[in-house]
Amino acid sequence: MPDPLTPEQRHLCMSHIRSRNTKPELKVRQWLWHHGYHYRLNVKSVPGKPDIVMRRFRTAIFVNGCFWHGHSGCDKFRMPKSNVNFWQAKISRNRERDQHNYQTLLENGWQVIVVWECQLTTALIEQTMRLVELRLNQNFLSIYKPKPKPYAMPIDEPLPMAAESQSAYGKQDK
Repeated sequence: MPDPLTPEQRHLCMSHIRSRNTKPELKVRQWLWHHGYHYRLNVKSVPGKPDIVMRRFRTAIFVNGCFWHGHSGCDKFRMPKSNVNFWQAKISRNRERDQHNYQTLLENGWQVIVVWECQLTTALIEQTMRLVELRLNQNFLSIYKPKPKPYAMPIDEPLPMAAESQSAYGKQDK
């Protein structure tokens, strides 16, 4: 089916799509906020400028649109029929940039969580966000888990006895 819009109209429509405050991102942020998690948005000092940054958990959350980031195996991602070379190159560059950003964050000690748009449907959002919460808790424990302190037992001193001597125990005098 040909595009019902002229190239100028299509360009205008596509130019109004922004990368911040998207509906999927707002869903994730709302869920996190209602469950007591605090975060920062689009922090420029963190590599890749993630959508949500949780410094306490040392975690970066990316909320990816299935079309723009080429979510393979997803119903929401279909390669456009017009201007195919442009779209293949664009989506390929987006995927490469994403992988580079994730790798840079991991090398710098950050954890990365990627939430896809298709995982935020009404039927799946609770399950998806519970998995995000689980990952956040695992990250928190891996960062702040206390190191066990070794216990040094005094070797030279005799240990105090807490019970009667063993020979008299259980025997009755006749």
